[in-house]
Amino acid sequence: MRPEGEITRGTTNPSRLRRVDRWITEALADVLGAAARPLVVDLGYGASPVTTIELYRRVRSVAPDAEVTGLEIDPGRVTAARDRLAALRAAGDDLPGLSFAVGGFELPAPRRPMLVRAFNVLRQYPEERVATAWSRLQAGLAPGGLLVEGTCDEIGRRAVWVTLPATPGDGEALITFSARLASLDRPSDLAERLPKALIHRNVPGEPVHQFLRDLDRAWDHAAPYSAFGPRQRWLTAIAALSADWPVLRQPPRGGPRRWRLGELTLPWQALRPAD
Repeated sequence: MRPEGEITRGTTNPSRLRRVDRWITEALADVLGAAARPLVVDLGYGASPVTTIELYRRVRSVAPDAEVTGLEIDPGRVTAARDRLAALRAAGDDLPGLSFAVGGFELPAPRRPMLVRAFNVLRQYPEERVATAWSRLQAGLAPGGLLVEGTCDEIGRRAVWVTLPATPGDGEALITFSARLASLDRPSDLAERLPKALIHRNVPGEPVHQFLRDLDRAWDHAAPYSAFGPRQRWLTAIAALSADWPVLRQPPRGGPRRWRLGELTLPWQALRPAD
């Protein structure tokens, strides 16, 4: 069967996806712990398997029996990843449960995954194909599973992602903004890392445009708190923003602890495209 999808540019860097990995291992830990030997799929890991290996190590720290499979459409990338894995094992790092395979949106695997991470993949697709890709991936999840799809910058300082349940009845779809606060000039700088479903929607009349304007306004009003550091300014801005937007305030996926990490999560329904 021909893999579904297109080959991405494949560029990546170590620790590029650390922010979304932290979300997966902390905010979504209940999903990883809901099944024995949960399968996690890293879709479209790129020319280097480094971020898949990092995901594996991070997931196994909270779910020791988890298995991780990296999928790529390009057979050459899969061969290179398997060679890298063999070298690590030959050096004494067993990495049990880690594998690489050729595949795309059809998610070829021995069983349905509890979680799929697809980062910097759909950014290279036309916007009109996003809904179809989401539906295809959601259909391949195990019951209670989640799809985490989004975009980040080249070194992982800024990222935005959506978390989607296998079916609407399984839970609420979410959107998360995450930034290294020390390097953030204005919160709306995150607009350039919006997922493909929203990247062209940051225009007047769209919810995401109004949200980013309100977030910038709250950031400006919190400027006096910058004397105590960007984290305190961010916390103050998010607390003010919560009066007008349904910012998640309860752990494990919301609240001050996650805000202190430079995160902010809302229901996807609040920012989804107007049409």
